[in-house]
Amino acid sequence: MIPTVALVGRPNVGKSTLFNKIVGKKVSIIEDLPGVTRDRIYQEATYNNKRFYLIDTGGIDASKMKFNDEIKMQAEIAIKEADVVVFIVDGKEGLTANDLLVRDLLRKSKKEVIVAINKIDNKEAKNNIYDFYELGFQTYIPISSIHNTGFIELMDEVTKNFEETEEKSDDRLKFSIIGRPNVGKSSLMNALLNEERVVVSDIAGTTRDSIDSVLKYHNKEYVLIDTAGMRKKGKVFEAVEKYSLFRSLKAIDRSDICLVVINAEEGIKEHDKHIAGYAIERGKGLIFVVNKWDTVKDKTIPEFEKEMKAEFQFATYAPIVYLSALTKKRIHTLMPEIIKVGENIKREIPTSILNNVILDAYQLNIPPSYKGKRLKIYFSSQTGIKPPKFTLRVNNKGLVHFSYERYLENKLRENFELEGTPIILQFKNRNGEE
Repeated sequence: MIPTVALVGRPNVGKSTLFNKIVGKKVSIIEDLPGVTRDRIYQEATYNNKRFYLIDTGGIDASKMKFNDEIKMQAEIAIKEADVVVFIVDGKEGLTANDLLVRDLLRKSKKEVIVAINKIDNKEAKNNIYDFYELGFQTYIPISSIHNTGFIELMDEVTKNFEETEEKSDDRLKFSIIGRPNVGKSSLMNALLNEERVVVSDIAGTTRDSIDSVLKYHNKEYVLIDTAGMRKKGKVFEAVEKYSLFRSLKAIDRSDICLVVINAEEGIKEHDKHIAGYAIERGKGLIFVVNKWDTVKDKTIPEFEKEMKAEFQFATYAPIVYLSALTKKRIHTLMPEIIKVGENIKREIPTSILNNVILDAYQLNIPPSYKGKRLKIYFSSQTGIKPPKFTLRVNNKGLVHFSYERYLENKLRENFELEGTPIILQFKNRNGEE
């Protein structure tokens, strides 16, 4: 089981700086995909060969008359998920009322808490260290995220009980069922398992409160990652719909394919786009499952499909399956799509054929010149799978307009079987410059 670490604290204590340092990069979300949430709070990290999930939370601030319920809820979810909580405080400012508010939240959780006293950059700040002992926790570590002091001591303490992880080879196709609350995720999982009638075993998943089920279809094993338990524990998971996404993130990371379930009764919601956006951002195969289709009387499949294509313009390549998990009507249409997308996410295209297609596309639509310069494509090769990644050597990657990149992607999809998989186009200058 991969452990989880949560960073909590009041605003401006340096949570995000520490988050990026632990993860090893500035975490940002692809911004040109409509419907992708911009505020990432979750990432997988590794320290000394120990893998764990890291959660960042919004700053808890009680300075307003009413406590910020949404931020509090976000923190409560993170704390509930966590095995270890890093409580970050500001050594320069000393102990504040907001720190005491966070302390009260953590005391209720009964989780292991490490207090990281940040911004210990000068003598005055060091004198404030002892004030924080009033918080009543056992472990205090002075750090400076900016000056890189205390980081090793902090991470050694955070991960002291974590086990080193060994990568185990598992070639079985893994897919997860994700979506908003009450769209029928549990029903769909049960329908799939019951449909095939052979559950080889139930194995504990790495996501808390979820179970991985192994099912057989045409004598081949598949791993179904259940995220339907997202709202099991308390009202915290029911009150604000958007945080249902939070617990799906781990499942998305572990999947090869994500089934995004849409409730046909309710229609397409904005949050459905957020969920699909996360799956695309993580490079996962994508299938839309329109559930409860038997309840729709006023629309045909072509009419609903037109709506889907309009709302999910950033994922028009994803197949759409219409079914009823409850009655099992059309349930038989889903597994063939999963298998097809499973093949497409690992599709490898011979270099010579790839170059022919890219060259033909270029000749058919030569890019316009910009300030006397025109984009030239010299050579193309496939450099990855899951999802397929293609690297194009060009004269100047700065001349690649996003609309031309989209054009090339469309041409690849026209010529090769890539339904259901995102594809990555990377442009590199011929002289080797990244």
